[in-house]
Amino acid sequence: MKLYHYHRVVAARLASGIGAVVLAASLGQAAVAAKPNIVFVLADDMGFGDVQALNARSKVPTPNLNRLAGQGMTFTDAHSPSAVCTPTRYGALTGRYCWRSRLKRGVLNGYSAPLLEPGRLTVAGILRASGYHTSIVGKWHLGLGFQKGADGKIDYAKPVTDGPNEHGFDHSHIIPASLDFPPYVYIENGRIIELPTIDQPAVKFPGFLRRGPRQPGLVMDDCLDDLTRKATGVIEQRAKIDQPFFLYFPLSAPHKPVQPHPRFIGKSKLGLYGDFVMQVDWTVGQVMKAIREAGIEKNTLLIFTSDNGSFMHRRGADEKEDHLSDPTIQAYNETHHTANGDLRGTKADVWEAGHRVPFFASWPGVIKPGSKCVRTTAHVDLFATCAEIAGATLPDNAAEDSFSWLPLFRGGDWAKPRPPVINHSAGGMFALRNGKWKLVAGNGSGGREAPKGKPFAKPYRLFDLSSDLGERKDLAQAKPELVGRLTAQLEDIRIRGRSR
Repeated sequence: MKLYHYHRVVAARLASGIGAVVLAASLGQAAVAAKPNIVFVLADDMGFGDVQALNARSKVPTPNLNRLAGQGMTFTDAHSPSAVCTPTRYGALTGRYCWRSRLKRGVLNGYSAPLLEPGRLTVAGILRASGYHTSIVGKWHLGLGFQKGADGKIDYAKPVTDGPNEHGFDHSHIIPASLDFPPYVYIENGRIIELPTIDQPAVKFPGFLRRGPRQPGLVMDDCLDDLTRKATGVIEQRAKIDQPFFLYFPLSAPHKPVQPHPRFIGKSKLGLYGDFVMQVDWTVGQVMKAIREAGIEKNTLLIFTSDNGSFMHRRGADEKEDHLSDPTIQAYNETHHTANGDLRGTKADVWEAGHRVPFFASWPGVIKPGSKCVRTTAHVDLFATCAEIAGATLPDNAAEDSFSWLPLFRGGDWAKPRPPVINHSAGGMFALRNGKWKLVAGNGSGGREAPKGKPFAKPYRLFDLSSDLGERKDLAQAKPELVGRLTAQLEDIRIRGRSR
């Protein structure tokens, strides 16, 4: 980036109140070429077992993700900060576990009040203050601040008051929440681009939708394609400009409504869900193609992961009825497909299937092709990683739970030992990961698998994931002292308000 442009960026950021972050990155650092572009693709509800590179038994073709794994690094122990949507997005953008915010369980809906606290620095904010252009295309799901008219009803002609552009993004093209939540609208830079004049009726699974207003230009079957065109357009446009860019691309799929574009229907031979996973893989391929054709592949960090595990349940081999025989069934016979691999549970659970997710990173010249990382990581680490790449120092009041992946990308270990990762379920159940040990601080899944249990209700569970990734053998009674030590660690991280 040219130095004169950097000085102009610094002045603008100082005027907007983010100057402290900018000053943490020296002008000398800014003048150094080769700050990489950063593209962070976040699938919605894609399971660990959906990708062939992670699950050799998967029959769903994922050639692009397989190729991404081959040209970069596969993280085999990567975790979303939560087993559901909203809290993971909060954690990824802020570097702070969402259970430290006002949202202690569940998710927001399309009309919910904004979750990001005023003044809370985001990864987009620290990158923008460090000279990056920042964009988001896709699913927001963190509240928007819809305005009301004199009649007390939402006035869709008015801009939203608290969207991505108020939290560090220069450009935004989003849907408010998951694609099963109204209002069904595209919002660009805070303005709804078309009034929602259609009353969208409710639809049952697999095309699951809640009733609500929809704009004519948002068609469910076309949504992922629409977002892909916008995202690849950002890549093409920003590649022509002498400034590094950050693109956050949170997908709408394969989350419900399970409505792949018609050109994918029947292609996987595994029902609509399998077809939708294929479309997600195609989408990643389009991003990779755009980066390659723009001539920026060698200076771009591309990350693909998911916001939590798959919602598709696993049924035994003797259960004949499943999603393949009946698309209204939200489960697969395990001989057909295992969306979450051999992991226990499903989306929303504190069990591994809820939050152990696909994670691939490619950065030519930094990340060794075909490499693997077995360290336990969490998406809260995105913030510290981007800050280190940009040459910015983390403020004390930001990214409280974030640790940089950069040493891992280079084939090494954490710069400093990383504190245990916290897993969290839809129902507010906590688990702590310390090395091979996983402590579940409650008596159930905290999500959808029975028994759901209650947070902090006894007995706690203890698993050795190095030998029992399926979490079948509870060792809590055999190792009470270890349970006590891990419980104390969990309480310390919760009470201190930070793990960094």
